[in-house]
Amino acid sequence: MSNLYDLEYYYKMLKNNSLTSKAISTIRWEFIAETNPRVVLDYGTGVGFFVAFKPENVTVDSYDIGPFPQTGIKHKDYDVVCFWDVLEHMPNFHEVHPYFNITNYIAFSVPLLTPNIDLRTWKHFKPEEHLKVFTEPQLDSLFAYYGFSKIKSAYVECPPRVDVKSFLYKNNKR
Repeated sequence: MSNLYDLEYYYKMLKNNSLTSKAISTIRWEFIAETNPRVVLDYGTGVGFFVAFKPENVTVDSYDIGPFPQTGIKHKDYDVVCFWDVLEHMPNFHEVHPYFNITNYIAFSVPLLTPNIDLRTWKHFKPEEHLKVFTEPQLDSLFAYYGFSKIKSAYVECPPRVDVKSFLYKNNKR
């Protein structure tokens, strides 16, 4: 999977998304603002827009499988772990499960399959890249299994995006 996310991909994403990146990053920071984050992990940071537009009083560790600029995972505890446009790319949650135990909140955005959409013609149906397709009830069940409850969900990034929903879950074990 990692060969998809090489430097060519990085520069393509940087070029294609720079105009909307500040708006989307601002929306994401506003979406998690109620958690009063001080230390955040941006897992799957990609080009790094979320980090670039962070509030001054927040420390952000960034991690990605690609050769993109990143800090690495430096802290043992986080207020929020973010998976913006990440979970649909993962074959399973085994790799990220340890981070569920060291955070108060998980925030993420994913393309969300809604009723009456034909999967085969859906814009986000990309079998080589999107390894998972989610519905909201599936996500609620999955995160409940890991001990999280949903705080909120909304299509805050749409427009400019389509069918991408953001979620915030609270860790019930902390």
